[in-house]
Amino acid sequence: MVFHLRTASDQDLPFARTLTHRAMDRYYVQNQLLWSNDGFDMAWAGRENWLICSDDGVVGFISLSRDSHALYIRELHMLEVYRGLGAGSWVLEQMALKAQQPGLLRLTVFKTNPAKRLYQRRGFSIVGEEDGFWRMERVCRPG
Repeated sequence: MVFHLRTASDQDLPFARTLTHRAMDRYYVQNQLLWSNDGFDMAWAGRENWLICSDDGVVGFISLSRDSHALYIRELHMLEVYRGLGAGSWVLEQMALKAQQPGLLRLTVFKTNPAKRLYQRRGFSIVGEEDGFWRMERVCRPG
């Protein structure tokens, strides 16, 4: 399967919100957190948002922010039928290229989320923890 990224528009917000809520709901419940559509929408407005696409259409969504130290993956979700087909690994490699300047790619993952194994396979290390989350990062240098 061949993947590509497409800049998400405000018309894609309902898709991204619904996908994120469905993917994260059980982790929110496990960690006694409350989902907020308004909170998601506010975060969307201040982030770099992309749709993950294949020839079949949209397969997922990624949301990014950055500072002078790192590129941060804030959300990364695939439609369930596309999980395990390589899109997640492909996206992480694309983000590693984008993160060469400033040199770090960071994310936070719920401790009970099996995606942690994917991140570790793609070069991320656990660098800290908070409550129910692992903080992870990958060094991304040119060459």
